[in-house]
Amino acid sequence: MANILLVEDNELNRDMLSRRLNRKGFEVAIAIDGDECMNYLSSNLPDLILMDVSLPGRDGHQLTREIKADDRTKHIPVIALTAHAMNGDRIKALEAGCDEYDTKPVDLKRLLTKMNTLLEI
Repeated sequence: MANILLVEDNELNRDMLSRRLNRKGFEVAIAIDGDECMNYLSSNLPDLILMDVSLPGRDGHQLTREIKADDRTKHIPVIALTAHAMNGDRIKALEAGCDEYDTKPVDLKRLLTKMNTLLEI
């Protein structure tokens, strides 16, 4: 199954989502901030990235711009995950380079549909 990088600073969200994805057969690596994300990507190429938008330091939008600007990682689909569901948040995520957008709390069925579409499963 696919390798997923979950970039999430909230421990409860991170644990819950990673366990649920593991049960669905995904291998999940975790980064809690931008530095861990970029360090992971320096030696690993996941099949998909789930990117929390509200991270300490570099936010998910900035990280996505960095990922999409790098020839080595620009092909990796990124799904923005956010508790912010205001008008314009989806557009902001897509403009930053995210391939898809989803809200928290995560509806696993909806997220899996988006993930599978991007992974072409």
